[in-house]
Amino acid sequence: MNIYLPLKLLITLLFFGLSYVANAQSVTPKDSLTNQLDEIVINKEKKTFTNSNGNIKVDVANSVYNSIPNPVDLLSKLPNVLVSSDRENISVVGKGMPLIYIDNQRVGINELNSLSVNDIKTIEIIQNPSSKYEAEGRAVILITRKLSRKEGFKTDISETASFKKNFNNYLGFNSSFKKNKLEWKANFNYNRLNPWENHSIAYQIPQTSIISDYDVSATTYRNQYVFGAGIFYKINEEDYLSINVNGKRQSDTFDINTFTFNQTQDEINNVFTFSDNASDKNFINSVVNYSKKIKAIDTKLFTGFQVSNFNQHLWSLVQNSFNENALELSQNRDQKFNVDVFSGRIDLEKKFKNEINWEYGGLYSAAKSRSDYDVFDYQKNENTVFSYNFKEENLAAYSQLSGKIKKIDFSIGLRLENTNVSGKYSTESNVMIDKNYTKMFPKAQFSFSIDSTKSISFDYSKSVSRPNYSSLSMIATYINPYFIYGSNINLGPTFMDVISTAFQYYDKSLKFTLYQNKNPVYQDFVFDSQGNVLTFTEKNFQKESGYNIEFTLPFTYKIWTNTNSLIFATNKIEDQSAVFNSSRTYLYYYSNNTFKLPKDFTFVLSFWGATKQKEGVFERNAKLIFDLSLAKTFGKNWNCTLNYNDIFKNTIYTERFTINTISSRARYLVDANEVSLTLRYSFGKIKDSEFKEKSVNENENRIR
Repeated sequence: MNIYLPLKLLITLLFFGLSYVANAQSVTPKDSLTNQLDEIVINKEKKTFTNSNGNIKVDVANSVYNSIPNPVDLLSKLPNVLVSSDRENISVVGKGMPLIYIDNQRVGINELNSLSVNDIKTIEIIQNPSSKYEAEGRAVILITRKLSRKEGFKTDISETASFKKNFNNYLGFNSSFKKNKLEWKANFNYNRLNPWENHSIAYQIPQTSIISDYDVSATTYRNQYVFGAGIFYKINEEDYLSINVNGKRQSDTFDINTFTFNQTQDEINNVFTFSDNASDKNFINSVVNYSKKIKAIDTKLFTGFQVSNFNQHLWSLVQNSFNENALELSQNRDQKFNVDVFSGRIDLEKKFKNEINWEYGGLYSAAKSRSDYDVFDYQKNENTVFSYNFKEENLAAYSQLSGKIKKIDFSIGLRLENTNVSGKYSTESNVMIDKNYTKMFPKAQFSFSIDSTKSISFDYSKSVSRPNYSSLSMIATYINPYFIYGSNINLGPTFMDVISTAFQYYDKSLKFTLYQNKNPVYQDFVFDSQGNVLTFTEKNFQKESGYNIEFTLPFTYKIWTNTNSLIFATNKIEDQSAVFNSSRTYLYYYSNNTFKLPKDFTFVLSFWGATKQKEGVFERNAKLIFDLSLAKTFGKNWNCTLNYNDIFKNTIYTERFTINTISSRARYLVDANEVSLTLRYSFGKIKDSEFKEKSVNENENRIR
């Protein structure tokens, strides 16, 4: 690996930043009162990161993060948060995929992408959410927007030029207008992306004497349009009505090139596979919310309806060349997937005079999906066509009581859910999947203040994680004549039990978490001995258990703000069909170092990584990733940010496991090494942003 160029740029940026540090004490700060006589400005240094019992809160509005134009990129810079290379999935270390809320209102990745970073006040990473949040998910990312009392308009225009293996461009417009009781918001983003990906898998099937190894790479040419519009009407101080529509359209064209070595007993083949692919993904989401204060019983009522649609069309023309012979047509694959989801909910909240708060309500959601599979095999001269239909209904009711008694803060809640699932092929009369189950999800939190500097808390929660709707389809991706990426219509939910306790001393915390998951979802191999084809898919393993010890250690010294997160994790994954190896503790670490420099410059050096992971079934490699940022504010309207991510090109994932007697070794290269330049211009002004759009579909993050 050639690291001289990254080292040279790193040294240059460090020298540039330190040159400003050396002159920091000689710079006289500007007097805000001379520029804005109509405002009272209190100059007080705010902490970028604050910590409460392991829940980290980030001040976005008064930090360098305010200059990042995209909220997904912003989240990737935060402790314990990981963003996938395709910017479609977000996870929290040790917690899996989190729920995402904006102003206590749940949203999906599409709504998140439509949010202007300039509207964000704070982001909080909640490790053990209370029962007022949905039963699904062990963590919540809570985004709070700015609020004030003035009317007007504001528009942000942002442009990001990103240099990875290929050039990527992000252009965004975000506008809002408020007059009297009416507020309007709209956004439009056009992204021209060219992501590159590469991975390889070597596997052995002893019972059939198969040894195979393939290496695949692809460059995608993607046009992506993200849009949204909404109206919020404030009826009076307590009541409001809001309507919001947002969506995303995406078209991809990409060639997949695969080189494969395959040995079956004494037969050896070297195969080159070329597939021409085109894909369309479209998402649309509509929400209507109504909130009213029922004064007769002093209760706040909320009701809402939400309709969502996601559809995907994937077409592939596959050709194979065996042992350096000419390419020959193999398959013409035409696959479609569509899912429609409807949700309706009602929430009531009553506050008592003794600081007790009672929340209760119910939810109904229904999802219906269809997968169409149409594949023509040129060698067999036959066409395979079928459709698979899936339905899911969920009915839930919850109640939560929270408040404070003397020095003890508490929250106790219970959620009851009934789920009905069915799935069948259109040509069959009998259903293949037929599930109907009812589960209770209790949650409890207690926090005790020892004194003004120390506190201790205890948490218990039972939650559920359901597979994405597309994981329950029949969509499959052809890699080579011997290997296919497929889905699994039999996937079921994962049920999780978590107990934790945390000790807080000033802004530092120590947290211990013990958990056990039933039916966790992980990778699986299914071998078709007749067709000699191996399918890489997912399945429910038997159980997963482990514990985490988390240290959060922030401190500030003059212009330097430092936040450190250390997590010692032991995770054990078990299944009868998999070979169980040893499990050992590994370390995840994160460090953010922010330097506030003169002349409105901010320099950030951050890094995160993990030691080698052995989790019973799976073994994964160690990682260490460095990022640099240099930001400059010009007046009140312009922001410029230079980012250099993964400067040593270390975003490489390796994984080993054996399941169903099939041993595999995988390697994934992520196109994360990036130099990007962002410019953002803002004009107009709006402060009294009372826009509210409450997502009522608790399964929205599964629509993909």
